[in-house]
Amino acid sequence: MKIEILGTGCAKCVALEKVVQEALAKVGGFHQVEKVDDIMEIMKYNVVSTPGLVIDGEVKSTGKLLSVDEVVKLIEEAQKNA
Repeated sequence: MKIEILGTGCAKCVALEKVVQEALAKVGGFHQVEKVDDIMEIMKYNVVSTPGLVIDGEVKSTGKLLSVDEVVKLIEEAQKNA
């Protein structure tokens, strides 16, 4: 599973990266995590408000800081649909 965190370095973007790491510790398994800070790459996802969370190429959230439990739920849903 590939998880991308979209953001240019704002406080919420940095916080989302930490939340994702905590969520992955709860879920377990191997997941590729990539921080995307290039605005052109972010725009390819049609994301205009950061932070953004992308799981396996699908935008799951934009413009808000998710909780650890919300991220765990999104990861588990993506695993079921894989």
